[in-house]
Amino acid sequence: MNNSIRQISPVDMAPPGGHYSHATIANGLVFVSGQLPITPSGERLHQASFEAQTRQTLANAQSALEAAGSSVAQLVQVRVYITNIDNWPVFNQLYMAWAGQSMPARAVVPVPELHHGFALEVEAVAATK
Repeated sequence: MNNSIRQISPVDMAPPGGHYSHATIANGLVFVSGQLPITPSGERLHQASFEAQTRQTLANAQSALEAAGSSVAQLVQVRVYITNIDNWPVFNQLYMAWAGQSMPARAVVPVPELHHGFALEVEAVAATK
């Protein structure tokens, strides 16, 4: 394995559901895998409100960033997959509160469905501190 690439498995997150890492550090950047609304105990929040799913998904992204030695303030790019574009205004408000002064490049991609019936998925790239 290349010593300049490190996989991160935060202890405060459920283990990945497949063959991937929650985050990978390479060349001064943290790549956060697509995060879903899954609690640290592994509960899938697919039946929860869109707001609850969003809060958990953003919390998971933040946990992965922090475990990799980064933070929301260090975000460079965020990609959001959302199954109902009508939820866009709610997402944007929750995202603004979460991101604070950080304004990374961002894309919001409407998709027909996500794994386990989730309403959104978030992936990100950030600089290390």
